[in-house]
Amino acid sequence: MHESRNPDTVSISPGAASQSRLTGDAFIAEDGAALPLRAWLPKGQAKAVVLALHGFNDYSNAFQAAGAQLAKDGIATYAYDQRGFGAAPNPGRWAGTWRLAQDMAEASRLLKARYPRAKLFILGESMGGALAVTGYAGTAGAERPAADGYILSAPAVWGRASMNVFERTALWMSYHVAPGWTLSGSSLHILASDNIEMLRGLYHDPLVIKETRVDAIHGLVDLMGLALESAPKFDAKALLLYGAHDEVIPPAPMRKFIESLPETDKPNIRIAYYRNGYHMLSRDLEGSLVISDMASWMLHPKSRLPSGADIRPEIAGAP
Repeated sequence: MHESRNPDTVSISPGAASQSRLTGDAFIAEDGAALPLRAWLPKGQAKAVVLALHGFNDYSNAFQAAGAQLAKDGIATYAYDQRGFGAAPNPGRWAGTWRLAQDMAEASRLLKARYPRAKLFILGESMGGALAVTGYAGTAGAERPAADGYILSAPAVWGRASMNVFERTALWMSYHVAPGWTLSGSSLHILASDNIEMLRGLYHDPLVIKETRVDAIHGLVDLMGLALESAPKFDAKALLLYGAHDEVIPPAPMRKFIESLPETDKPNIRIAYYRNGYHMLSRDLEGSLVISDMASWMLHPKSRLPSGADIRPEIAGAP
């Protein structure tokens, strides 16, 4: 299914999000900010709806492969460029956790209004996953999203508590001395995916941020820490995806996040551990397998995932 740029206009009234609406190619937030919107729509009636939230320095095009494949399964996918990213206002500048979470809540209510009979799922990749957790838990101070379930793809739950003292000190000094400095991250030698062709495409994509302001990194770290702290309040129905080769979000904070989930509600959380997976799971070489798992979980939540990644989902160190 090809990408659609012409969703029908929908608005919500009355309520806190009374000024927000979806237009042909944008999500208009309640404060008037226009956030570029992409949609991948199935033929006929949607069996389910996904609101997809991209990761740090990325934008809505991150879900091109997932949206197209999910559309073939009858699932509609919507994704917008979050503030400070892609073609949204003020690229490179951190909009604040509350504002990002509030945008997510408003967009979810608009989609619920458009598809009142379909289940709505929020798919958060990395930073988007951290937003989904804090939004549901209420720790961001924003409205709770109108979602029936969540898909957390390598959620960014690596906060200051997981950093060593040198990393924390360097971040603090950079933020307070020169918040406008930019860092490229090229010296980190992190491989985000085994799909090298896709990574090269991101490198040449002008809408993908290559040099990051220190204050934006500071904001991201705040969000990641808040997401980790929010785990005890996250009792939503969710599918958590993580790759054994994830070099962006280390296994230790991921295990801590999972261990901190409410004990009585852990049956609500399905964990899928991909032994060939990297950070950008849906765009890895085995991305189609991951996307099939997403579709299966949304449409057949009681069935095992087609990949079998949920059979023995130990995070790191599993035999």
